[in-house]
Amino acid sequence: MPLLLVGLAPNAAADEVRSKQWYLKAMEAGNLWKASTGEGISVAVIDTGVSETPALRGRIESGKDFAGVPGGPLNDYHGHGTTMAELIVGSGMEGLKGLAPGAEVISFRVGLGKSFNNRKTSGVPEAIRAAADSDAKIISMSFGGKYLRPSEREAVEYAQARGKLMFAGVGNDAEKKNFIDYPAAYPNVVGVSAADKTGKVAKFSEFGEYVDLAAPGLDIPRWCDKTFRSYCDEGGGGTSAATAIASASAALVWSKHPDWTANQVLRVLIDTAGRDWPKDEPSDYLGYGLIRPARNVVKGEGKPGPADVDPITNRRTAGSDSGGGDSPSGSSKPAEVEKEAPSDGGEKTAAEVSGDDDGDNLLWPVLGGLVAVVVIGGALAAMRARRRA
Repeated sequence: MPLLLVGLAPNAAADEVRSKQWYLKAMEAGNLWKASTGEGISVAVIDTGVSETPALRGRIESGKDFAGVPGGPLNDYHGHGTTMAELIVGSGMEGLKGLAPGAEVISFRVGLGKSFNNRKTSGVPEAIRAAADSDAKIISMSFGGKYLRPSEREAVEYAQARGKLMFAGVGNDAEKKNFIDYPAAYPNVVGVSAADKTGKVAKFSEFGEYVDLAAPGLDIPRWCDKTFRSYCDEGGGGTSAATAIASASAALVWSKHPDWTANQVLRVLIDTAGRDWPKDEPSDYLGYGLIRPARNVVKGEGKPGPADVDPITNRRTAGSDSGGGDSPSGSSKPAEVEKEAPSDGGEKTAAEVSGDDDGDNLLWPVLGGLVAVVVIGGALAAMRARRRA
């Protein structure tokens, strides 16, 4: 049932919404915010626009509009982009509390179809380039489609050369198809899958070679529609929400270590991710593991490593000083793919892996118990080779 804001006292409404944000406790948000709130970091949200809600007041900035519909970057025509922004930087005032409430969001509005996982898009390559030229260090893209588009791929390469860290949802159609959506499938983008309260991958979360990290993505409140009168707390989330939460996690780490590059932030997120499988054998379902920023921000774990080497492809990148560059790096260019070719999602092997430690390496230590990492089918886990450019 929707959580109606109308008729509720502001504090009561905010408390009710935040009570649904189970992952904040699981990710030790209280301890996180004592060490980092994401202050000084801007996140570019490429989406349906971001409208100013009470929870976003003073936290959003207008980027550019490429949607081809009336309005502008601060006019959300759907409600999706505003939810993503609140998940990242929301203050909790009459709404969602963001995981990185001290960070800021720059809105870049694009045209997305009714299904964000089989989309007709407008302006995505242009928005990525504009975000790359902005002050944002992180680019969050909670959408996807099945076709590689050269202009989009080149925009992603440009953004990496400008020192940006990019996240995108791998898609929500695992029960119908088996390939990772673009832009998550580009080697320059961190593909994010969705996990539930126990650490299990969602049955809808697409799987394959280009899953890099996992984040909370089930039972997460969202704005029901563009009228911004109520939140829905049933069936919310998806790899969209997981992408926003992963982006917020990166903002927390980068704020704590402002001199690091995108490569170093990502390397630490990989090093500190919750998993019970070898780091050099990432899972098709949760990649390098469940994202846990507190392990670095609070406990100081994780090694940043070289500034100019992509921790996933192990190739040198341009823009390693985070200050941008004049041209994209050729070293991280993905293999040539025929125009409009569908992405390769890897093998269709179903899998389940259970943890058997004391919880120290798990994403949700507060909840306790074992973590069944994958629950699709019931066969042995399919592990993939390290992704290559």
